[in-house]
Amino acid sequence: MQIDTATMAFDGRGDALVEAAYQLLDEVGLEGLTIRAVLARTGLARRAFYDRFDSKDELMLEVFARTLASAAALFAREMAGIAPAMDRLKLIVCGIVMGRANDGPDGSWETSRRSAALSREHLRLADTRPADLKRTIAPLVDLIDREIARGMARGEVRDGDSAAMAMLVYNLVSTTVHSELLDGESERQNRQRRETLAAEIWEFARRAIAA
Repeated sequence: MQIDTATMAFDGRGDALVEAAYQLLDEVGLEGLTIRAVLARTGLARRAFYDRFDSKDELMLEVFARTLASAAALFAREMAGIAPAMDRLKLIVCGIVMGRANDGPDGSWETSRRSAALSREHLRLADTRPADLKRTIAPLVDLIDREIARGMARGEVRDGDSAAMAMLVYNLVSTTVHSELLDGESERQNRQRRETLAAEIWEFARRAIAA
């Protein structure tokens, strides 16, 4: 079944299933996230799950969709009042590296089981469900695309295909962050190390797109 997670509507039970998935990822990681565990957490019947998802993969795709849509909305709010396009792009890139897409509604930094689990699933779904995964990351990639196009119009970003450049930036950031999270999956990451990584990734991206 091919799903469009960007437009999928859920009732309260669907929301409860997704929230249970978030909680389980935080508490026990990917290994503990099973359909049985989600149903036990929500108290819902098995039919309630399959009325909304055909598989655990589709539940995870909805988790990705909500996570990245929330991150895009957060970054958009924080960019209000920031004029230079490169400063706006830096906010997005560094925010992704610092894990602000995954951890806490207040945007606080924390390396969690959820972050590592989503990194592992991102890599797997990129191989097994690439079209569906692409739809889930669209809000964040589209935000980067718009800011790159804005930078081109202002003469801050070199001319080119803004959509292609946005995908290159996203892939650079996400691939590096996935590797970092998986290398340190069993232990809490050092914030200073992550801040250094964010600065290095941004400098690399900046040099690649600057006018």
